Amino acid sequence: MTDPKELRAQGATPLVEMEDISISFGGIKAVDGVSVDLHPGEVVGLLGHNGAGKSTLIKVLSGAYQMDAGEIRINGNKVEITNPRDARSHNIETIYQTLALADNLDAASNLFLGRELVTPMGLVNDAAMEAECRKIMGRLNPNFRKFNVPVSALSGGQRQSVAIARAVYFNAKILIMDEPTAALGPHETQMVAELIQQLKAAGIGIFLIDHDVHAVMELCDRASVMKNGQLVGTVDIDDVTDDDLLSMIILGKKPEKAAA
Repeated sequence: MTDPKELRAQGATPLVEMEDISISFGGIKAVDGVSVDLHPGEVVGLLGHNGAGKSTLIKVLSGAYQMDAGEIRINGNKVEITNPRDARSHNIETIYQTLALADNLDAASNLFLGRELVTPMGLVNDAAMEAECRKIMGRLNPNFRKFNVPVSALSGGQRQSVAIARAVYFNAKILIMDEPTAALGPHETQMVAELIQQLKAAGIGIFLIDHDVHAVMELCDRASVMKNGQLVGTVDIDDVTDDDLLSMIILGKKPEKAAA
């Protein structure tokens, strides 16, 4: 997989371009003329205080909100995303912080929730779903063993594995992750970090929404910082420190060395 930094240097067409996106609620601009992009195999962190507009921006891409102005391009082609079904048709999958898992169902049932495999008789094919689940989990998280318990019995990292497996199984090319390591311990956080590395290696582009500067420094290639609905700037993680990102979030301006 070509390094995302090289792709950008070569002027390659991004996987996703969100250009000049604006959206207002009750006359207040939640997102005001923001442009971000994402290349295959790249993780772009979206940082900012609560209310900065990062979640609203990304909900435009996931189809949860409709923008008032701007343009979304996938692989250079302009697309219309007016609902989550449109987003899915462009291989965009979202993993919300709540994970949207059905607690009373096992991993396989969650993997295929709403898209169940059926037998020729039209019955839910539990055996086929478990076999597929074992296959994808074997690839993503070989240590996963709890196939026959409700996901409510899983740890936070294991639940993330199930949510990520669902997205990957259904051919996500663009993944939106909302605070994937929030409330996880160090071991679980490491597990999610390893999953993200695998997704990158498979050429999946990831927008990662987070409050945690350390998580973004650890997991991302670039960071786009928002404040009051506007983009402060986008920086290469290699070029900045934790403090640089914090000052972008708090002061709303790019560090001198990354201001080019």
